[in-house]
Amino acid sequence: MKRNTKIAILGGGESGTGAAILALKKGYKVFLSDNGPIKDKYKSVLKNYEIGFEENGHTFKRILDADLVIKSPGIPDQVPVVSMAKEKGIPVISEIEFAGRFTKAKKICVTGSNGKTTTTLLLHHILENAGVKVGLAGNVGNSFAWQVAIREFDVYVLEISSFQLDGMFDFKAEIAILLNITPDHLDRYEGNFEKYARSKFRILQNQTENDALIYCYDDPVITQRLNKSTMRMQLYPFSLMEMDFGQGAYLKEENIVIKTHNKPFIMTLEQLALQGKHNIYNSMAAGIAARLMDIRNDSIKQSLSDFHNIPHRLEYVASVHGITFINDSKATNLNSTWYALEYLDKPIVWIAGGIDKGNDYSMISDLVKEKVKAIICLGVNNKKLFDAFGKKLKSMVETTTMEQAVISAYHIAKKGDVVLLSPACASFDLFENYEDRGNQFKEYVREL
Repeated sequence: MKRNTKIAILGGGESGTGAAILALKKGYKVFLSDNGPIKDKYKSVLKNYEIGFEENGHTFKRILDADLVIKSPGIPDQVPVVSMAKEKGIPVISEIEFAGRFTKAKKICVTGSNGKTTTTLLLHHILENAGVKVGLAGNVGNSFAWQVAIREFDVYVLEISSFQLDGMFDFKAEIAILLNITPDHLDRYEGNFEKYARSKFRILQNQTENDALIYCYDDPVITQRLNKSTMRMQLYPFSLMEMDFGQGAYLKEENIVIKTHNKPFIMTLEQLALQGKHNIYNSMAAGIAARLMDIRNDSIKQSLSDFHNIPHRLEYVASVHGITFINDSKATNLNSTWYALEYLDKPIVWIAGGIDKGNDYSMISDLVKEKVKAIICLGVNNKKLFDAFGKKLKSMVETTTMEQAVISAYHIAKKGDVVLLSPACASFDLFENYEDRGNQFKEYVREL
């Protein structure tokens, strides 16, 4: 791009502000626009860099005069300003695509419907402990573009959502990790699971025979799509079955076995810091990537055994009169909740609900029947939960605040039970985000 290129950035959060800084550093003319208010911390940065911006509305004429639009991932493609830019022939890309054009660092990219954040943080932990100069970005950590602009790393571990992948075209992951593909965000994909799956597979685009794809062999959506395609990259499957892959990871008795180009890596399940079936997958994926980065086996083993999981993901909160409270607010889709229900082995009082993203509750009906004694519905509209489980459970309670939900769950639960906040839905009907939802849960539990 020429130095007089005009770039319009949509969204004034972490992603957009980072893209604005990088664009300015590269000599482009930058204007940032947000349809809502911009947080003070980002406005302060934009003013400090003397980057022009607006908030609480878009000036369409100025945006549509740009040569390139960089869109934050939370903005749907269907909003008028994005549609108009595309109709005019203005390229619309993601911050990840833009930043990737200005770095020579190796990029390890993690995507999937569930487990992205845990796997990303786990892999970053392994590499950082091994002395690698590694950045953390994407959906977690600081803006990728901001880091490329200010402080370059040798390697980046990037958590990539389907929304970010939709705006990525020339970007290439040297190591791609595809964890799973289950129904999620179908509201953004016109209820079409095939469109969502295609978005996830964009993590593979532009890979060559020198690159690697680490993927879950047990996920039928992934394996079926791979079997229908000719892949140029090196494939590293992982599985909970005893599948002695030439390269990849599998379970043998109670041990994880990882095979790459070097000496096999073997570690017992009980040594893993992260327990549960879903976390074995996450540990396998991170372990394969670490071996491909030539991290020593003893270093990987140490990091896999001392890692602390992220807040709001099967997070123990407290035990009150023998009742255990678990915060799984990050479970914003049904598959995440399935893992949580499958993981727990005590009677469950389940707090669920929020903004439904196309959930088909029949996929967890057997687990609910087996393990759940009551459901506390927490949302503006709980009809879908009542339709799915109202005739199957004796106890369902409707609430509209977290305080009500926690108190209701506490009164229903008995000693030895678990109160599980695992909503299976987005949080924006009653909360700022899933962190706010989880923090409120912890606050009211501690007040019991």
